[in-house]
Amino acid sequence: AGGTDLLLDLKQGRHPPVHTLLDLTHVAEMTALEVRGGELYIGASVPVNRIALDPLVGRNAQALVEACNLIAGPQVRNTATLGGIAPHALPAADGTIALTALDAQAEVAGKSGLRRLPFTSLFLGPGKSVINKSEELIVGFYLPVIDKGQASCFKRIMRQQGAALPILNCAVWLERTNDAVKEIRISVGTGGATPFRATDAERVLRDQPFNDEAISRAHEAVQAQVQFRTSARRATAEYRKHIVVGLFKDTLETAWVRAELD
Repeated sequence: AGGTDLLLDLKQGRHPPVHTLLDLTHVAEMTALEVRGGELYIGASVPVNRIALDPLVGRNAQALVEACNLIAGPQVRNTATLGGIAPHALPAADGTIALTALDAQAEVAGKSGLRRLPFTSLFLGPGKSVINKSEELIVGFYLPVIDKGQASCFKRIMRQQGAALPILNCAVWLERTNDAVKEIRISVGTGGATPFRATDAERVLRDQPFNDEAISRAHEAVQAQVQFRTSARRATAEYRKHIVVGLFKDTLETAWVRAELD
């Protein structure tokens, strides 16, 4: 893919030396970004900066645009790809959290042909993926296109510095009918060893009027289900549990307003 993680690992001795690297940025299927059969297709080698600027993505996956705009710095965003982020299997990467809430699917090529997998099924644990890196390759990702009354949002909390890693991030996709939530997906990072879906909070909000009482009950569900960990370089689990309430509420309410019916 873009090689931004691989080259750093090679330079710092965390990856065995390699003899040859193949540049995949000229494989047409892996650099396509288009609507296919009612789905948004994003090739695995499309740089995240192109994703952030593309009007198709902006229209159909605003949460992904917001996540891509926060990945590292401009030089990295011009090179890094979602196809490189996914098999690296970091459960709280910005692009990962957005794709989880957007119900993405991954297209994987192997000796037996192409197969599609739910995006979250790629992850076995931190740094561990189901992808056999010697025999398989992620070709691209499929996302549902947006429909009337649907919208998404991504937000995160980070330290005020150049290319800071997230202390906490959250993505919400929802569909509304008048004053009620019809369908919803919520993803929070880092909420576990794999990308975390706040399914209990989703059940609290689904088919319910959107009001302060529902939001409060959803907060409680997130708090009860999420399993934050302490990171020496970022934040303690207790601090994350404290600040997730405000981040979740802000992300949820923004997605709700964006989905307002005409």
